[in-house]
Amino acid sequence: MLHPTYRRPQKPLSRRRLPPILDPVFLDPVTANSHQRTRDDHASETAEDYVEAIADAITQNGVCRSVDLVNFFSVTHATVNRTVARLQRDGYVTTAAYQPIELTEAGRRLATQSRRRHAVVYAFLRAMGVSESSAAADSEGIEHHVSDETLSMMKRVVEKGWPQA
Repeated sequence: MLHPTYRRPQKPLSRRRLPPILDPVFLDPVTANSHQRTRDDHASETAEDYVEAIADAITQNGVCRSVDLVNFFSVTHATVNRTVARLQRDGYVTTAAYQPIELTEAGRRLATQSRRRHAVVYAFLRAMGVSESSAAADSEGIEHHVSDETLSMMKRVVEKGWPQA
């Protein structure tokens, strides 16, 4: 008889079958593509948030400094410096040591596009009856993950009302 706390060793991972939902063989292309889109959205989410914050700081203060972003996002200087370096590498901002952060033309376009998406999602949530505070919080996350098609339909509902069935 085995000791009560003895556990049989599991088969090595390579020989165990994954549940169908986790097995890549069973993933249909639509599901796989939607997961890839979500990963891509996450990759651009930080850039969109930062360029929006930089544009807001420039509008309010005339300049944007790293400390403005540290305070806005409640993160460390190291985090801001890494993110700004990535934005600079991707062509959204220009800056130098001890100099303000400025948006490039591409950065201004991204900030404007992100603000518009945010406004449409917020207005749609408010049209559904969501409270101002919840709509503000939820639209901040949703704006990064909604497809252009869905955003277009949200905008249509906001402008023309709900479609009649």
